Amino acid sequence: MSAYKDRWLDCTDTALLVKGYYFPWGTKRIPYGSITSVDRFTMSALRGKGRIWGSGDLKHWANFDPRRPMKSVGFFLDVGRHVIPFVTPDDPDAFEQALRSHIPPGSPG
Repeated sequence: MSAYKDRWLDCTDTALLVKGYYFPWGTKRIPYGSITSVDRFTMSALRGKGRIWGSGDLKHWANFDPRRPMKSVGFFLDVGRHVIPFVTPDDPDAFEQALRSHIPPGSPG
């Protein structure tokens, strides 16, 4: 059962599934235990709003989301790797609550 689910994101019992992450439509599975921090931010023209897929700085990677330019909140998910996944849920508050409820205690997430 999913704690949160929209077209591109699915918070399952064991991991976050990020659809449209890999070319052309591959899903990235991020176990909750690998998430070291969650950074919620307000998007702007210079901070992710215009990117519907991929990376502009080779550090952050946005999954495919054609509605991203109409959204205002994004999340960076530090998973201890060079590239940081960047997601934009349809309901940021519900997504954040579901994600944080799955991150193990003691994690800075």
